[in-house]
Amino acid sequence: MIARRVPVAFAALALGLGLTACTSEVGGQANPSSRASTPSSTTADPSDPFEGLSSCTILDQALAGQGFPQAEKTVADPNHGCHANKPRSGDTPAVDVGLFLQAGGNYRDNVNNPAKASDGKVNGRPAIEEQEPLNVKGQCSVRFQVRDSRALLSLTFGSDTAGACGQIDELAPKVEPLLPKNN
Repeated sequence: MIARRVPVAFAALALGLGLTACTSEVGGQANPSSRASTPSSTTADPSDPFEGLSSCTILDQALAGQGFPQAEKTVADPNHGCHANKPRSGDTPAVDVGLFLQAGGNYRDNVNNPAKASDGKVNGRPAIEEQEPLNVKGQCSVRFQVRDSRALLSLTFGSDTAGACGQIDELAPKVEPLLPKNN
């Protein structure tokens, strides 16, 4: 469960699921980062805490035994994000869970719905839970601090926001220990 303190007061910005390949805004336009256009190297990037990790593997481990199919890369950000979708079953809405590992993205950035966000901790790790991050009922997300980067866990549960946040409160403590430590 997410330990909550006070609502987060941030300017409304885009959620940023696909912004990891851009640097800060310059002259009104996002510019591709040098990392996005540079060929990959065989040496590890010390500034990327997610180097060598797979969001699909982490998501599969956290969802094990819960009836989800194997996680798949997302269309919007296949290099950093994966999702798994459990179809509707009777009266239970479909559940879609996504995990995005965003090197260089501060976990406090791009909180889209600050009036429905809470600052807190998951297993002692700084995090922010946000209800309806895209202003759509049934969505809930948790942003984890991972050194100078972030991991974004999102969950959609039909149009039931409280249900989505309840499920993410159970899932976040399973994802957190699979992330790199903040030390």
